Amino acid sequence: MNDLMRYAEQVWTGEESLGAYFSGALRKEGLRPVADDVWMWPATGNVYVFRSSDGLLLFDSGGRQTARDLHTAVRALTKDPVRSIIYSHGHVDHVLGTTPFDEEGARTGNTAPRVIAHDAVQRRFDRYVLTAGYNSVINRRQFRVPKMTWPTVFRHPDQTYTDREDLRVGEVEVHLRHGRGETDDATMAWFPDTRILCCGDFYAWNAPNAGNPQKVQRYVAEWAQALRWMANLGAELLLPGHGVPIVGSDRIEETLVASAMFLEKLHDQVLALMNQGASLDEVLRGVTPDQDLLSKPYLRPTYDEPEFIVRNLWRYYGGWYDGDPSALRPAAKAELACEMAELAGGALVLARRASALADRGEHRLAGHLAELAAMCASVTDPGYAEIHAARARVFTALEESSGSFMARSVYSWTAAQSRSLAAGGDGEQEMSGERWAP
Repeated sequence: MNDLMRYAEQVWTGEESLGAYFSGALRKEGLRPVADDVWMWPATGNVYVFRSSDGLLLFDSGGRQTARDLHTAVRALTKDPVRSIIYSHGHVDHVLGTTPFDEEGARTGNTAPRVIAHDAVQRRFDRYVLTAGYNSVINRRQFRVPKMTWPTVFRHPDQTYTDREDLRVGEVEVHLRHGRGETDDATMAWFPDTRILCCGDFYAWNAPNAGNPQKVQRYVAEWAQALRWMANLGAELLLPGHGVPIVGSDRIEETLVASAMFLEKLHDQVLALMNQGASLDEVLRGVTPDQDLLSKPYLRPTYDEPEFIVRNLWRYYGGWYDGDPSALRPAAKAELACEMAELAGGALVLARRASALADRGEHRLAGHLAELAAMCASVTDPGYAEIHAARARVFTALEESSGSFMARSVYSWTAAQSRSLAAGGDGEQEMSGERWAP
Protein backbone atom coordinates (compact mmCIF):
# COMPACT_ATOMS: atom_id res chain seq x y z
CA MET A 1 0.00 0.00 0.00
CA ASN A 2 1.53 3.34 -1.05
CA ASP A 3 1.40 6.59 0.94
CA LEU A 4 -1.70 7.95 -0.78
CA MET A 5 -3.73 4.79 -0.31
CA ARG A 6 -2.54 4.48 3.29
CA TYR A 7 -3.69 8.07 3.86
CA ALA A 8 -7.05 7.26 2.21
CA GLU A 9 -7.46 4.34 4.60
CA GLN A 10 -6.74 6.61 7.57
CA VAL A 11 -9.30 9.14 6.35
CA TRP A 12 -11.91 6.38 6.14
CA THR A 13 -11.19 5.15 9.67
CA GLY A 14 -11.12 8.69 11.06
CA GLU A 15 -7.44 8.64 12.00
CA GLU A 16 -6.79 11.48 9.54
CA SER A 17 -8.81 14.37 8.14
CA LEU A 18 -8.87 15.61 4.56
CA GLY A 19 -6.74 18.60 5.58
CA ALA A 20 -3.63 17.35 3.80
CA TYR A 21 -5.65 16.71 0.65
CA PHE A 22 -7.19 20.19 0.58
CA SER A 23 -3.86 21.85 1.36
CA GLY A 24 -2.42 20.60 -1.93
CA ALA A 25 0.39 18.76 -0.15
CA LEU A 26 -0.49 15.48 -1.87
CA ARG A 27 0.39 16.96 -5.28
CA LYS A 28 4.03 17.59 -4.40
CA GLU A 29 5.09 14.12 -5.49
CA GLY A 30 3.17 14.26 -8.78
CA LEU A 31 0.86 11.50 -9.93
CA ARG A 32 0.04 8.91 -7.29
CA PRO A 33 -0.71 5.28 -8.18
CA VAL A 34 -4.14 4.02 -7.09
CA ALA A 35 -4.25 0.75 -9.08
CA ASP A 36 -2.25 -1.01 -11.78
CA ASP A 37 -1.71 1.49 -14.61
CA VAL A 38 -3.99 4.04 -12.91
CA TRP A 39 -2.80 7.25 -11.25
CA MET A 40 -4.43 10.11 -9.39
CA TRP A 41 -3.60 13.80 -9.58
CA PRO A 42 -5.03 15.07 -6.26
CA ALA A 43 -5.95 18.60 -7.31
CA THR A 44 -8.91 20.80 -6.33
CA GLY A 45 -10.77 18.72 -8.87
CA ASN A 46 -9.11 15.30 -9.05
CA VAL A 47 -7.68 13.95 -12.31
CA TYR A 48 -7.28 10.24 -13.00
CA VAL A 49 -4.84 8.84 -15.59
CA PHE A 50 -5.38 5.41 -17.15
CA ARG A 51 -2.63 3.84 -19.23
CA SER A 52 -3.34 1.54 -22.17
CA SER A 53 -1.34 0.02 -25.00
CA ASP A 54 -2.65 2.82 -27.24
CA GLY A 55 -1.89 5.74 -24.96
CA LEU A 56 -3.45 7.54 -22.00
CA LEU A 57 -7.03 8.20 -20.99
CA LEU A 58 -7.68 11.05 -18.53
CA PHE A 59 -10.84 11.39 -16.48
CA ASP A 60 -11.10 15.17 -15.99
CA SER A 61 -8.24 17.63 -16.41
CA GLY A 62 -8.43 19.81 -13.29
CA GLY A 63 -8.41 23.60 -13.00
CA ARG A 64 -6.40 26.33 -14.68
CA GLN A 65 -4.16 26.89 -11.65
CA THR A 66 -2.77 23.35 -11.87
CA ALA A 67 -2.92 22.79 -15.64
CA ARG A 68 0.84 23.14 -16.27
CA ASP A 69 1.71 21.14 -13.18
CA LEU A 70 -0.59 18.33 -14.29
CA HIS A 71 1.05 18.23 -17.71
CA THR A 72 4.50 18.17 -16.10
CA ALA A 73 3.44 15.36 -13.76
CA VAL A 74 2.05 13.26 -16.60
CA ARG A 75 5.18 13.75 -18.66
CA ALA A 76 7.36 12.84 -15.68
CA LEU A 77 5.52 9.53 -15.62
CA THR A 78 5.39 8.68 -19.31
CA LYS A 79 5.78 10.07 -22.82
CA ASP A 80 2.74 8.10 -24.02
CA PRO A 81 0.28 10.26 -25.96
CA VAL A 82 -2.93 11.39 -24.31
CA ARG A 83 -5.63 9.89 -26.53
CA SER A 84 -8.82 10.83 -24.70
CA ILE A 85 -9.97 13.16 -21.92
CA ILE A 86 -13.41 12.61 -20.38
CA TYR A 87 -15.08 15.51 -18.60
CA SER A 88 -17.08 14.42 -15.57
CA HIS A 89 -19.01 17.70 -15.91
CA GLY A 90 -18.33 21.28 -16.95
CA HIS A 91 -17.30 22.93 -13.67
CA VAL A 92 -14.12 24.94 -14.10
CA ASP A 93 -12.11 22.93 -11.58
CA HIS A 94 -12.54 19.86 -13.80
CA VAL A 95 -12.10 21.07 -17.40
CA LEU A 96 -9.41 23.75 -17.63
CA GLY A 97 -6.31 21.54 -17.61
CA THR A 98 -6.68 20.31 -21.18
CA THR A 99 -4.85 23.13 -23.00
CA PRO A 100 -1.23 21.99 -22.35
CA PHE A 101 -2.02 18.62 -23.92
CA ASP A 102 -3.58 20.31 -26.96
CA GLU A 103 -0.52 22.54 -27.27
CA GLU A 104 1.75 19.53 -27.00
CA GLY A 105 -0.10 17.85 -29.85
CA ALA A 106 0.25 20.92 -32.05
CA ARG A 107 3.93 21.29 -31.17
CA THR A 108 4.86 17.68 -31.83
CA GLY A 109 2.56 17.04 -34.76
CA ASN A 110 0.67 14.38 -32.85
CA THR A 111 -3.09 14.20 -32.71
CA ALA A 112 -4.61 16.33 -29.95
CA PRO A 113 -6.61 14.49 -27.28
CA ARG A 114 -10.21 13.69 -28.09
CA VAL A 115 -12.38 15.33 -25.42
CA ILE A 116 -15.58 13.48 -24.58
CA ALA A 117 -18.46 14.81 -22.48
CA HIS A 118 -22.21 14.86 -22.06
CA ASP A 119 -23.88 17.11 -24.61
CA ALA A 120 -25.08 19.56 -21.92
CA VAL A 121 -21.44 20.53 -21.21
CA GLN A 122 -21.42 22.67 -24.35
CA ARG A 123 -24.54 24.53 -23.22
CA ARG A 124 -22.89 25.09 -19.83
CA PHE A 125 -19.85 26.68 -21.46
CA ASP A 126 -22.11 28.97 -23.49
CA ARG A 127 -23.93 30.01 -20.31
CA TYR A 128 -20.63 30.63 -18.54
CA VAL A 129 -19.62 33.11 -21.23
CA LEU A 130 -22.98 34.90 -20.99
CA THR A 131 -22.75 35.15 -17.19
CA ALA A 132 -19.01 35.70 -16.74
CA GLY A 133 -19.48 38.86 -14.69
CA TYR A 134 -22.02 37.28 -12.38
CA ASN A 135 -19.88 34.19 -11.94
CA SER A 136 -16.88 36.36 -11.08
CA VAL A 137 -18.90 38.10 -8.37
CA ILE A 138 -20.36 34.99 -6.73
CA ASN A 139 -17.18 32.93 -6.90
CA ARG A 140 -15.09 35.73 -5.40
CA ARG A 141 -17.50 35.66 -2.49
CA GLN A 142 -17.90 31.88 -2.23
CA PHE A 143 -14.20 31.10 -2.40
CA ARG A 144 -12.94 34.33 -0.79
CA VAL A 145 -10.71 35.27 -3.71
CA PRO A 146 -11.36 38.97 -4.33
CA LYS A 147 -9.36 39.27 -7.54
CA MET A 148 -10.50 36.17 -9.43
CA THR A 149 -11.97 36.55 -12.92
CA TRP A 150 -14.26 34.01 -14.51
CA PRO A 151 -12.89 32.30 -17.63
CA THR A 152 -14.58 32.89 -20.97
CA VAL A 153 -12.55 30.48 -23.13
CA PHE A 154 -13.25 26.76 -22.79
CA ARG A 155 -12.03 23.62 -24.51
CA HIS A 156 -15.24 22.26 -26.00
CA PRO A 157 -15.67 18.50 -26.39
CA ASP A 158 -14.95 16.78 -29.68
CA GLN A 159 -17.47 14.04 -28.98
CA THR A 160 -20.68 14.20 -26.95
CA TYR A 161 -23.31 11.71 -25.91
CA THR A 162 -26.81 11.88 -24.42
CA ASP A 163 -27.52 8.90 -22.15
CA ARG A 164 -24.70 6.39 -22.48
CA GLU A 165 -21.53 5.80 -24.45
CA ASP A 166 -19.07 2.91 -24.51
CA LEU A 167 -15.43 3.68 -25.30
CA ARG A 168 -12.21 1.76 -25.75
CA VAL A 169 -8.64 3.08 -25.60
CA GLY A 170 -6.36 0.19 -26.40
CA GLU A 171 -7.50 -2.62 -24.16
CA VAL A 172 -9.16 -0.25 -21.64
CA GLU A 173 -12.94 -0.41 -21.86
CA VAL A 174 -15.03 2.29 -20.20
CA HIS A 175 -18.79 2.76 -20.01
CA LEU A 176 -20.04 6.34 -19.68
CA ARG A 177 -23.43 7.01 -18.12
CA HIS A 178 -25.19 10.34 -17.73
CA GLY A 179 -26.90 11.46 -14.54
CA ARG A 180 -28.22 14.71 -13.10
CA GLY A 181 -27.11 15.73 -9.62
CA GLU A 182 -24.94 18.70 -8.75
CA THR A 183 -25.11 19.51 -12.47
CA ASP A 184 -27.23 18.56 -15.46
CA ASP A 185 -24.21 17.48 -17.52
CA ALA A 186 -22.60 14.87 -15.26
CA THR A 187 -20.85 11.69 -16.41
CA MET A 188 -20.05 8.56 -14.43
CA ALA A 189 -17.32 6.29 -15.85
CA TRP A 190 -17.37 2.55 -15.13
CA PHE A 191 -14.33 0.40 -15.96
CA PRO A 192 -15.81 -3.13 -15.84
CA ASP A 193 -12.58 -5.08 -16.28
CA THR A 194 -10.92 -3.49 -13.22
CA ARG A 195 -14.16 -2.62 -11.36
CA ILE A 196 -13.09 0.99 -11.01
CA LEU A 197 -15.75 3.70 -10.80
CA CYS A 198 -15.04 7.39 -11.48
CA CYS A 199 -18.02 9.22 -10.01
CA GLY A 200 -17.12 12.88 -10.55
CA ASP A 201 -18.90 15.13 -8.06
CA PHE A 202 -21.72 12.71 -7.34
CA TYR A 203 -19.65 11.87 -4.26
CA ALA A 204 -17.00 14.08 -2.65
CA TRP A 205 -16.58 13.11 1.03
CA ASN A 206 -19.34 15.49 2.16
CA ALA A 207 -23.09 15.64 2.34
CA PRO A 208 -24.07 16.16 -1.32
CA ASN A 209 -23.66 19.67 -2.67
CA ALA A 210 -27.31 19.81 -3.67
CA GLY A 211 -28.29 23.24 -2.35
CA ASN A 212 -25.58 25.78 -3.22
CA PRO A 213 -27.39 29.11 -2.64
CA GLN A 214 -25.47 31.03 -5.31
CA LYS A 215 -25.54 28.54 -8.17
CA VAL A 216 -28.05 27.11 -10.64
CA GLN A 217 -30.53 24.31 -10.00
CA ARG A 218 -29.41 21.03 -8.46
CA TYR A 219 -31.32 17.74 -9.01
CA VAL A 220 -31.88 15.98 -5.71
CA ALA A 221 -34.08 13.04 -6.71
CA GLU A 222 -32.02 12.21 -9.78
CA TRP A 223 -28.82 12.52 -7.76
CA ALA A 224 -30.11 9.85 -5.39
CA GLN A 225 -31.01 7.63 -8.35
CA ALA A 226 -27.49 7.94 -9.77
CA LEU A 227 -25.96 7.08 -6.39
CA ARG A 228 -28.07 3.94 -6.14
CA TRP A 229 -27.17 2.94 -9.71
CA MET A 230 -23.48 3.26 -8.87
CA ALA A 231 -23.94 1.40 -5.58
CA ASN A 232 -25.28 -1.62 -7.49
CA LEU A 233 -22.23 -1.93 -9.75
CA GLY A 234 -20.07 -3.75 -7.22
CA ALA A 235 -17.13 -1.38 -7.69
CA GLU A 236 -13.91 -2.24 -5.87
CA LEU A 237 -12.31 1.22 -6.20
CA LEU A 238 -14.22 4.51 -6.09
CA LEU A 239 -12.38 7.53 -7.50
CA PRO A 240 -14.25 10.70 -6.48
CA GLY A 241 -14.08 14.18 -7.99
CA HIS A 242 -12.87 15.57 -4.66
CA GLY A 243 -11.24 13.78 -1.74
CA VAL A 244 -9.43 10.48 -1.63
CA PRO A 245 -10.26 7.06 -3.10
CA ILE A 246 -12.40 4.48 -1.31
CA VAL A 247 -11.35 0.84 -1.57
CA GLY A 248 -13.66 -2.17 -1.19
CA SER A 249 -17.12 -2.95 -2.50
CA ASP A 250 -18.74 -2.96 0.96
CA ARG A 251 -17.45 0.51 1.84
CA ILE A 252 -18.35 1.90 -1.56
CA GLU A 253 -21.88 0.54 -1.41
CA GLU A 254 -22.32 1.82 2.15
CA THR A 255 -21.14 5.30 1.21
CA LEU A 256 -23.20 5.68 -1.93
CA VAL A 257 -26.38 4.23 -0.43
CA ALA A 258 -26.09 6.44 2.67
CA SER A 259 -25.67 9.50 0.46
CA ALA A 260 -28.76 8.49 -1.53
CA MET A 261 -30.79 7.94 1.64
CA PHE A 262 -29.81 11.36 2.97
CA LEU A 263 -31.10 13.06 -0.19
CA GLU A 264 -34.23 10.90 -0.42
CA LYS A 265 -35.29 11.66 3.14
CA LEU A 266 -34.97 15.41 2.59
CA HIS A 267 -36.74 15.16 -0.76
CA ASP A 268 -39.69 13.19 0.59
CA GLN A 269 -40.21 15.48 3.59
CA VAL A 270 -40.16 18.62 1.45
CA LEU A 271 -42.58 17.19 -1.08
CA ALA A 272 -45.00 15.99 1.62
CA LEU A 273 -45.13 19.46 3.20
CA MET A 274 -45.50 21.19 -0.15
CA ASN A 275 -48.39 18.88 -1.01
CA GLN A 276 -50.07 19.94 2.25
CA GLY A 277 -49.88 23.59 1.17
CA ALA A 278 -47.03 24.65 3.47
CA SER A 279 -45.14 27.87 2.79
CA LEU A 280 -41.38 27.84 2.29
CA ASP A 281 -40.88 29.09 5.84
CA GLU A 282 -43.03 26.25 7.17
CA VAL A 283 -41.12 23.74 5.06
CA LEU A 284 -37.77 25.06 6.32
CA ARG A 285 -38.93 24.68 9.92
CA GLY A 286 -40.65 21.34 9.33
CA VAL A 287 -37.94 19.29 7.63
CA THR A 288 -35.60 17.31 9.88
CA PRO A 289 -32.36 15.98 8.34
CA ASP A 290 -31.29 12.49 9.38
CA GLN A 291 -28.65 13.20 12.02
CA ASP A 292 -27.42 9.60 12.10
CA LEU A 293 -26.51 9.87 8.43
CA LEU A 294 -24.96 13.32 8.85
CA SER A 295 -22.75 12.01 11.65
CA LYS A 296 -20.95 9.63 9.29
CA PRO A 297 -17.43 10.86 8.46
CA TYR A 298 -18.14 10.80 4.73
CA LEU A 299 -21.49 12.68 4.97
CA ARG A 300 -20.79 15.63 7.21
CA PRO A 301 -22.40 18.88 5.98
CA THR A 302 -19.16 20.85 5.96
CA TYR A 303 -19.57 22.30 2.45
CA ASP A 304 -23.31 22.57 1.74
CA GLU A 305 -26.02 22.21 4.36
CA PRO A 306 -29.45 20.55 4.49
CA GLU A 307 -31.36 23.83 4.80
CA PHE A 308 -29.97 24.95 1.45
CA ILE A 309 -30.97 21.64 -0.14
CA VAL A 310 -34.53 22.18 1.14
CA ARG A 311 -34.59 25.58 -0.57
CA ASN A 312 -33.33 24.05 -3.80
CA LEU A 313 -36.07 21.44 -3.68
CA TRP A 314 -38.64 24.20 -3.21
CA ARG A 315 -37.19 26.04 -6.21
CA TYR A 316 -37.30 22.86 -8.31
CA TYR A 317 -40.91 21.97 -7.52
CA GLY A 318 -42.44 25.31 -6.58
CA GLY A 319 -40.66 28.23 -8.23
CA TRP A 320 -39.56 31.40 -6.47
CA TYR A 321 -42.77 32.46 -4.68
CA ASP A 322 -42.32 31.43 -1.04
CA GLY A 323 -45.94 31.66 0.13
CA ASP A 324 -45.60 35.11 1.75
CA PRO A 325 -47.98 37.44 -0.14
CA SER A 326 -46.02 40.53 0.91
CA ALA A 327 -43.01 39.10 -0.92
CA LEU A 328 -44.84 38.67 -4.22
CA ARG A 329 -44.40 42.31 -5.27
CA PRO A 330 -42.23 43.66 -2.45
CA ALA A 331 -41.13 47.19 -1.71
CA ALA A 332 -37.46 47.92 -2.18
CA LYS A 333 -35.53 46.43 0.72
CA ALA A 334 -33.88 49.75 1.51
CA GLU A 335 -37.32 51.38 1.83
CA LEU A 336 -38.46 48.69 4.25
CA ALA A 337 -35.18 49.01 6.17
CA CYS A 338 -35.60 52.74 6.64
CA GLU A 339 -39.25 52.35 7.68
CA MET A 340 -38.22 49.81 10.31
CA ALA A 341 -35.39 52.07 11.45
CA GLU A 342 -37.78 55.00 11.83
CA LEU A 343 -40.15 52.91 13.91
CA ALA A 344 -37.28 51.74 16.10
CA GLY A 345 -35.80 55.21 16.59
CA GLY A 346 -33.02 55.10 14.00
CA ALA A 347 -30.65 52.73 12.23
CA LEU A 348 -28.21 52.87 15.14
CA VAL A 349 -30.91 51.52 17.47
CA LEU A 350 -31.39 48.56 15.14
CA ALA A 351 -27.63 47.97 15.00
CA ARG A 352 -27.29 48.04 18.78
CA ARG A 353 -30.21 45.66 19.15
CA ALA A 354 -28.53 43.35 16.63
CA SER A 355 -25.38 43.34 18.76
CA ALA A 356 -27.39 42.53 21.86
CA LEU A 357 -29.12 39.64 20.11
CA ALA A 358 -25.78 38.31 18.92
CA ASP A 359 -24.50 38.43 22.50
CA ARG A 360 -27.45 36.22 23.47
CA GLY A 361 -26.65 33.73 20.72
CA GLU A 362 -29.64 34.71 18.54
CA HIS A 363 -27.42 35.08 15.50
CA ARG A 364 -29.99 34.63 12.75
CA LEU A 365 -32.33 37.27 14.13
CA ALA A 366 -29.37 39.57 14.77
CA GLY A 367 -28.38 39.21 11.13
CA HIS A 368 -31.75 40.55 9.96
CA LEU A 369 -31.53 43.65 12.15
CA ALA A 370 -27.88 44.31 11.33
CA GLU A 371 -28.64 44.17 7.60
CA LEU A 372 -31.67 46.44 7.95
CA ALA A 373 -29.55 48.98 9.84
CA ALA A 374 -26.80 48.88 7.22
CA MET A 375 -29.28 49.30 4.36
CA CYS A 376 -30.70 52.42 5.93
CA ALA A 377 -27.39 53.91 7.11
CA SER A 378 -26.01 56.93 5.30
CA VAL A 379 -22.33 57.82 5.12
CA THR A 380 -23.29 61.19 6.66
CA ASP A 381 -24.99 59.48 9.63
CA PRO A 382 -22.96 60.11 12.82
CA GLY A 383 -23.50 56.49 13.78
CA TYR A 384 -22.41 55.08 10.40
CA ALA A 385 -19.14 53.59 11.65
CA GLU A 386 -20.81 52.01 14.67
CA ILE A 387 -23.57 50.56 12.51
CA HIS A 388 -21.07 48.84 10.26
CA ALA A 389 -18.94 47.75 13.19
CA ALA A 390 -22.05 46.08 14.62
CA ARG A 391 -22.84 44.48 11.27
CA ALA A 392 -19.29 43.14 11.04
CA ARG A 393 -19.55 41.75 14.55
CA VAL A 394 -22.92 40.09 13.93
CA PHE A 395 -21.88 38.44 10.67
CA THR A 396 -18.61 37.30 12.19
CA ALA A 397 -20.67 35.60 14.89
CA LEU A 398 -22.84 34.03 12.18
CA GLU A 399 -19.71 32.82 10.40
CA GLU A 400 -18.30 31.27 13.55
CA SER A 401 -21.58 29.52 14.38
CA SER A 402 -22.07 28.08 10.88
CA GLY A 403 -21.03 24.56 9.96
CA SER A 404 -20.96 24.81 6.18
CA PHE A 405 -18.27 26.38 4.03
CA MET A 406 -20.86 28.13 1.87
CA ALA A 407 -22.54 29.91 4.77
CA ARG A 408 -19.20 30.88 6.31
CA SER A 409 -18.03 32.32 3.00
CA VAL A 410 -21.02 34.64 2.60
CA TYR A 411 -20.92 35.73 6.23
CA SER A 412 -17.18 36.36 6.29
CA TRP A 413 -17.39 38.35 3.04
CA THR A 414 -20.16 40.50 4.54
CA ALA A 415 -18.24 41.06 7.78
CA ALA A 416 -15.09 42.06 5.87
CA GLN A 417 -17.10 44.54 3.80
CA SER A 418 -18.49 46.22 6.92
CA ARG A 419 -15.09 46.28 8.64
CA SER A 420 -13.78 48.23 5.67
CA LEU A 421 -16.75 50.63 5.68
CA ALA A 422 -16.53 51.17 9.44
CA ALA A 423 -12.89 52.15 9.02
CA GLY A 424 -13.71 54.67 6.30
CA GLY A 425 -12.90 52.39 3.38
CA ASP A 426 -14.97 51.56 0.32
CA GLY A 427 -15.97 48.04 1.28
CA GLU A 428 -13.55 46.37 -1.11
CA GLN A 429 -12.45 42.91 -0.03
CA GLU A 430 -8.85 42.48 0.98
CA MET A 431 -9.23 39.10 2.63
CA SER A 432 -8.36 35.76 1.14
CA GLY A 433 -9.13 32.75 3.26
CA GLU A 434 -10.57 29.28 3.08
CA ARG A 435 -10.68 27.68 -0.35
CA TRP A 436 -12.82 24.94 -1.79
CA ALA A 437 -13.90 23.64 -5.16
CA PRO A 438 -16.85 25.16 -7.05
